[in-house]
Amino acid sequence: MQGGILAEAKLLAHLHSAARAMLAFVFIYHGLVPKILWLSTTETALAAAHGLYAPIISPIAGVGEILLGGALLFFRETLLPVYAAIAALVLLLLDVTIMMPALLGEAFNPVTLNLAVIFIGYVVIVTQARQ
Repeated sequence: MQGGILAEAKLLAHLHSAARAMLAFVFIYHGLVPKILWLSTTETALAAAHGLYAPIISPIAGVGEILLGGALLFFRETLLPVYAAIAALVLLLLDVTIMMPALLGEAFNPVTLNLAVIFIGYVVIVTQARQ
């Protein structure tokens, strides 16, 4: 019985670490690749829909996403960055729904991506509560 409890605790700890790392990776990747390294046409169009200049605003947003990803990795004792990530994903999904609803019909669209990443955040929250 005790061995089973220890094995379950080890599995939950591993799942927690993997989910937190994946959540951080998503924010770091999306901050770096389509916003800083190669400004995507979607980022440009979304910025323009807000009346903003993408070559300036997108890298700034990218740095914010990278910082959030770093907070997810390095501030493991708190769930605050996880809640911030989930809130950002919900707000960004609402923003896209209002500003560029055509994106919702694309392959790997903001609905499926954001909901999947929100679920990863949920896994982090639930597994941290059990540690």
